Amino acid sequence: MIFCNRLSAPRHNIANGATSGAVIGDPDPDADVCSNPKRTQITMSGINVGELLTSAGITWGAFMGGFDNCAQTHNNVSGASAGLDYIPHHAFFQYWHSTANPGHLPPSSDAMIGHTDQANHQYDLSRLFTAIAEHNLPAVSIAKAAAYQDGHAGYSDPLDEQTFLVHTINTLQASPYWHDTAIVIAYDDSDGWYDHALGPIVFQSSVAEDQLLGSGNCGSPKAGDPAGGAQNGRCGYGPRLPLLVISPWARSNYIDHSVTDQSSIIRFIEDNWGLPRIGNGSADAVAGSLDSLFDFSDDPSAPRLILDEGTGAVVSVTR
Repeated sequence: MIFCNRLSAPRHNIANGATSGAVIGDPDPDADVCSNPKRTQITMSGINVGELLTSAGITWGAFMGGFDNCAQTHNNVSGASAGLDYIPHHAFFQYWHSTANPGHLPPSSDAMIGHTDQANHQYDLSRLFTAIAEHNLPAVSIAKAAAYQDGHAGYSDPLDEQTFLVHTINTLQASPYWHDTAIVIAYDDSDGWYDHALGPIVFQSSVAEDQLLGSGNCGSPKAGDPAGGAQNGRCGYGPRLPLLVISPWARSNYIDHSVTDQSSIIRFIEDNWGLPRIGNGSADAVAGSLDSLFDFSDDPSAPRLILDEGTGAVVSVTR
């Protein structure tokens, strides 16, 4: 993917201070009515997995905390203000004009959640639960908590994150969708909190911001690099992060040791629905598979495990 900066002052947002290339900072999406006018705003070129799903006629939706009201705020579990619920630079699909809902328009009806209309597949997090209750859950749903529950250090907390995760998972387990559902929990930057081990260098980079192997040095292009070293500024893989799969079809008591990354989730979506790779140097082309986390050999018999949102304690185990 190639990223293009909209403004004339992209330094600290685009690798090597360029006007196009890999995004390395936290610019806001261009034209989003909730984007901060004092921040650099960008748009992205190329295609994304949402476009692939739309082209294939697969229902999908991105559900963001605070999307319906970008002035909405909450306090975290400590009672401190976490600021605005909606964080524009966390709104993944808003960066592409093809999948953006810049005016944060609601769906034309609850029945249209997951389908293309004025909302363009971009919704408030509350509409995920509406879709579940109305038996209209999209085939692919990507959810991001409001700031106060997203687990980010400085304004959220693991207990806030637990509330969001447990509530969402409990709701799905209680729904008729559960038998055919896989939940993948992925995390943003960790700053090395979870693990000290260095991941493999899959994508080389040699821009000024790179310091991994020396000044401006993150290795040499590898034969398997889908961009052939032509997309600087994305030295990777970075610090190791948790990736959890919760599903009736997930292997029980299992830890997978294969190399995966966040784009492995994109690859899983592509493979499950027979979609092509994104292309243009995208990371899904070389991403490790999530398949070993599942067992599709027999109808699942794993019980539903319902937890308490506040304590994480087991409330019930049912089959």
